[in-house]
Amino acid sequence: MTKESIRFVGIDPSTKTGFVILDSNGEVVVEEEIRATATKDPARMIGIAKQIKSYLQPNDKVVIEGFAYGAKGKAVDFQYGLGWLIRAMLFTEKFGYSDATPSQVKKFASNKGNAKKEDLVLPLYKKWGYEHHSDNVRDAYIMARMAYNMYNHAGLQKYEQEVLSKMIKPK
Repeated sequence: MTKESIRFVGIDPSTKTGFVILDSNGEVVVEEEIRATATKDPARMIGIAKQIKSYLQPNDKVVIEGFAYGAKGKAVDFQYGLGWLIRAMLFTEKFGYSDATPSQVKKFASNKGNAKKEDLVLPLYKKWGYEHHSDNVRDAYIMARMAYNMYNHAGLQKYEQEVLSKMIKPK
């Protein structure tokens, strides 16, 4: 496996799933907010997982956002179901993946684990020159960067290294 064959993927599971792929140089290849065409579950969840799978290649390294355990509301059951369905697909298809908690995603981008989603816009632009209208895609971009930096350590700040060292390692 050459460095050129490795891509780095970030997944933010949600009804509008953020999905980003970076190439071996850290350049954006795919940036998308994936939505299901089906309106009822579990078909909606399966549709999103299938779309994700259609983009993946055997050597891709994936970081997926972990569950927000304090979250409330009727969308939580969907997010948990989708999150587990995607993880089961990644595991079954033998894609290595790591989990990043929501606070790790925020801290990696801004050095603040409790930053609000809108507070990540400027750090993303200053750090990586990245902009996107969707906070789901922005979160996926951060996770793709995390995946990239798990294999490319040059220039990492101490807080970024700490986040990566505490992440749940590839399955």
